[in-house]
Formats: sequence, C-alpha cells, structure tokens
Amino acid sequence: VDKDSANKGGKDSPKKWPKGKPWVIDRLQFKADYTGYLDHRRNHVYVYDIESKKLTQVTSGDYDDYSPAWSHDGKTIAFVSNRTEEPDGNYNTDIWLVGADNADKGKSLIQLTTSPGADNSPKWHPNGKFIAYTSAPDVEGSNYATNHLAVIGSQGGESRLLNEDLDRNVSGLEFSEDGKYIYFNLEDSGENHIARIPANGGKITRLIAGQISAGAFSLADNGALVARISKPKLPGELFIAGKHGLRQLTHVNKEHFSRIKLGETEEIHYKSHDGLEIEGFITKPPSFNPAFRYPTLLLIHGGPISQYSYSFSFEAQLFAANGYVVVRSNPRGSSGYGRDFCFALYQGWGEKDYRDVLAAVDRAIELGYADPDRLGVGGFSYGGILTNYIITQTDRFKGAVSGAGSGLYTAMYGHDMWLRWYEEEFGLPWENRELWERLSPFNYVQNVTTPTLFACGEKDWNMPVQNSEQLYQALRRRGITTRLVVYPGEHHGGWTTAHEKDFLERRLAWYDQYVKGEASGKK
Repeated sequence: VDKDSANKGGKDSPKKWPKGKPWVIDRLQFKADYTGYLDHRRNHVYVYDIESKKLTQVTSGDYDDYSPAWSHDGKTIAFVSNRTEEPDGNYNTDIWLVGADNADKGKSLIQLTTSPGADNSPKWHPNGKFIAYTSAPDVEGSNYATNHLAVIGSQGGESRLLNEDLDRNVSGLEFSEDGKYIYFNLEDSGENHIARIPANGGKITRLIAGQISAGAFSLADNGALVARISKPKLPGELFIAGKHGLRQLTHVNKEHFSRIKLGETEEIHYKSHDGLEIEGFITKPPSFNPAFRYPTLLLIHGGPISQYSYSFSFEAQLFAANGYVVVRSNPRGSSGYGRDFCFALYQGWGEKDYRDVLAAVDRAIELGYADPDRLGVGGFSYGGILTNYIITQTDRFKGAVSGAGSGLYTAMYGHDMWLRWYEEEFGLPWENRELWERLSPFNYVQNVTTPTLFACGEKDWNMPVQNSEQLYQALRRRGITTRLVVYPGEHHGGWTTAHEKDFLERRLAWYDQYVKGEASGKK
C-alpha cells in the first residue's frame, strides 16, 4: 500500500480503479444534488473570446463564483462569491469586481459589499458608476430574510437599500436604457408583479400587477416591456405592457385549451387557530355544482419559502378535472407576505404551519365545497415534509402522498445538502437534540393511520430517498397501508417525462382509491 499516494487521493493508473477513483472528502459541505460528492473543484468566472477562441480564467481560489455581470464598457466583471473563512458554513455572499482581462486568475479582486447577509444578482448602471443588487441583510434566520433592492458605487462606499419600506422580495433586476429606472420582479401576497423605481430611490410603480403571475421580462430600447405572464387558467404566455394595458403576443396553448374545460380558481382568506389571516386558493372541478360536496385534496407547496400564486397549476387542474376540489394554502413560512410572516416558521417546522393548512381545509368545508369525510393531502419536498408531519397528528385524511420529504431530521445531517440551513436554524444536533427530535415526524409514526404513498428520485441528494424509505419501513412494519416508489436515476426535480407522468398517475390512483373509495388498477 502506497500510503503517500492514498493520502493524496490516489495517483495510480485509472486501470486500477475499474469503478472510478475513491472520493476523498475534507470539505464541510461535501454533497450537492445533481453533482454528487464535492471535492475542491469550484465554479469560477472565465472569459471566452469568440474570435480567437481563447478561454481565460479570471477568478480562482477555494471558493465558488457565480452570477457574472459585464460593465457596459466591457472592462470589468461583477460577480457573487462567499469568500469568508469557511464559505461552506454560512450564506454570507458579497459582490466582487474583477478585470475582464485579468491574467492572474483573479488574485486582484475588489470586494464591494460587506453585509453579513446574502448579496446577490449584480446589475451595472449604464454609466458604470454604480451597481444594483439584491440584499438580504438579516443574519438570524437568513433563509427567511426578505431580498431587498440595494445599490452601491462601483468604486465602493456605503450601500443603500431602495425598498427598505416595502417588506417584499425582489428579483430579476434590469436598468432602463437611459439608466433612470430599475425594473424588477416583485412578489406580493400570492401575486407576482413587475415594478420599477427611480435609480436613486423614490416611489415604486407597479407596471404589471393584479391577480396574475408575471415572471421573466425584457425591456426594449424604446421602453417597451414584454413579460411572461401566467394566470390560473392560462399557462405562461408573452404579453406586452402598453398604455391600454396588457396585450397577449403568443398563444402557444390556444388550440389545446379550446378542446378542454378548466376549473375555476377562487382566492380565499381565512383565520388560522390563533386568528392570523392566511391566504389560499381553491380550484373547483370544471363542472362544479354548488349543491354537492366534493372529495377534496390539500396540496402543500415546497420551500417552505415559496408561495402559491395566481398562476396556472397543472396539478391543481389535473385533480380538479378528475372530480376533486383542490385546496392550496400559503401558511406561515411562505414568501410574499413579509419577513415576519415568513420567519414565523423558524424552528417550528410542522408545529406552526400544520394548523394553518388545516384551517384552509376547514374553510373549504365551511363554504360547502369539501366533503369532510373524503379528504386527501400531499406535497413534494417541504410539501412532503409537512405531509409527513400532518399524518402523525390527525386521522382526518383518508389518503396521503409524500414526495421527496423527510421524517427523521438527525438522519439528514451530513446525508443531504442542507448542512448550513440545519445548523443555522436548528443548531447542532448533539447540542440541541430536543428541537431536532421534537420536530421530526418519524418520532410520532406510531400515530399514523392514513394510507400513504411515498415517492422519491433514486439520486436525490436534496431530500434523499432514505427519508422516504424510513417512513415507508415504519408504516409497513406497523401494518399501515403504504407504498414506496423510487424513480431510477432521478434527482430532486427535472424528472423524465415518463417518470413525471407515472408519478401523476400514481398520485391520482392513490387518491381515487383511498379518498374517493374507488378500486384502482395502478400497481
């Protein structure tokens, strides 16, 4: 045995490694979904000259660099990097500058921002004198922090938040051609708008707003604004904003939707157990009859820092088309409602949002839409986590589907890719064991009576399949109706069409069998 070679990671011929060299790990954060085990390879900024076909590396070091943005004169690149002493252990990203022709691989860098939180998404002003970016300055519970719009001089100096009084997330920054305005996406209470603000601060104007979901956008030199917009009955299409409102430019799904009926989606506001108002959406079957009560599904979004919005939901329409009322809620922890509402979930997974989503079901029952004896629940990622918690707390649901969730949180430490999040929110498991164990659904598995389908991608390192396996094993051992489906080669998202279709069909068949009480042939 060549000990020196082993300590260096092994330099023997690849012929001696028929299944590949061993991974030698010494990083704190050593896993990532889609990538796998992480060594000391890092993401750096390169410049590729199209004419000469020369590739020049302009940043280096044991750090990840991303979101490069050219200055308008082409001489400088702004980028994002966490260059703290232990970047694997925190979210403290900053905006940095490097010369586009830097030949020393980025040793000559300028650090622009010094916030203890996360600074991201740099965008240059046309005159090159300052840079706009998003900033989440909160350190405690930084995952729940609001992303504000900030500016800083390109030579350094004090940074300034432009929308500090508006406690809503911004993203997708763009300057107008003349540099007078900054345009951005604005997330607000189940809606997604496009707004602008004077580049030196001032009043925010919402250019595309209302009960819609506006996403990526583009500005023309003449100020015209084109955006991708979705509505509850319209998948994303391109619209142009003008003096007379929005005009639809594309009709990609027009022919398809002329042949099918879609269900209506209704916004609801309701009180949770402690009186806090929560927003949600109810999608009804296309031929909804108010004289009848329908089997009802509670769908839970992932994140948990995310929100259901006024956008087209394929799964909501699919289940509605099959005779279900579909309830979707934005409980505590959801984005779009301000930092306090989002931060309310901090150190309270399941305990604080469980009652919020159940109150949404109660509202659907009060409205006369939902049959209280035919209820189902499900979600993916954090939606799967909360589903796992719900089935340990109540027997109200006749069927559940948990996609890529988790159950025993201590088992996730070092096994998935969320080390920083867990340590920041829950502390170290050997120092704060009570919290880790108290929140873990697995520790209440003896209470579960709900028939539950678990599903996960085989190669998911975001929420590894081990989580679903453990819960399946416990329910199976206890004699509770359950099934585990593992999709070969799949990660946390972006599944092949065949696997996506199979999962949808299995979910529908599971709910039909256990919520509606129909026989199912889907194995």
